[in-house]
Amino acid sequence: MARLPPLPPETTPELRAHFDFFLGTLGFTPNSVLTMQRKPRLVQAFAQLNAAVMDPAGEVDQGFRRLIGHVVSKVSGCLYCQAHTLLGADNFGVSEAKLADVWTYASSPHYSEAERLALDFALAAASQPNAVTDAQFATLREHWSDGAIVEMLGVIAMFAFLNRWNDTMATPLEAPAIAVADRAVGAQGWTPGKHGG
Repeated sequence: MARLPPLPPETTPELRAHFDFFLGTLGFTPNSVLTMQRKPRLVQAFAQLNAAVMDPAGEVDQGFRRLIGHVVSKVSGCLYCQAHTLLGADNFGVSEAKLADVWTYASSPHYSEAERLALDFALAAASQPNAVTDAQFATLREHWSDGAIVEMLGVIAMFAFLNRWNDTMATPLEAPAIAVADRAVGAQGWTPGKHGG
C-alpha cells in the first residue's frame, strides 16, 4: 500500500503540461509524479530533468537508456522502477528477447560488447560504494563518446533519485508497467512486491 497515495492529476491543473509529458513515453502519468505534485516545483524540476536525460536528440538509443535505468533499479531493488524501465524500453522498440535477457546481458547474444560495457558501467555506478574504476572508464571510452557517457550517467543518476523516491513511498505500480515486467522477467522472479497495491 502506498505510504502517500498518488493524487489525481486535476489536483494541480497548472502541472498538466508536465503530467502530459509522460504520455509520450509511458502512455500515462506515473504515480510517482502524481505523488510529487504535493510540491509542484518538484514535479516541474523532475520533468525538466527527465526531458534532458531522455532527450530524443541524444546519442544513446532511447530504448537502451531505459535498460540502463533498469540495471540501476535492479541494483537498488526498486521493483517500481524496474517495471517502468522495461515498459519504456518496450515502448521505444527494444525487442522481447533483449528485454527478457536484461538480467543476463553479460552472456546474452542480444547485447553487443558496447552495450555490455555500458550496463557494466551502470551496475558499478549504481553500487554502494561506487565501484567504477579508472580501467573500466577507459574501456568504456573506447566504445562510447564522452557525450554518450554523460548521457548514460545522467540516466544512472536520475534513477538513483527515482529508486529512492518510489521505494520509500511504496508507489503503486500501474497495470501497463506490471504487464510488461511480468512478460519480460516475471519467470525470472520479478514481482511488483509492495508496489502491487
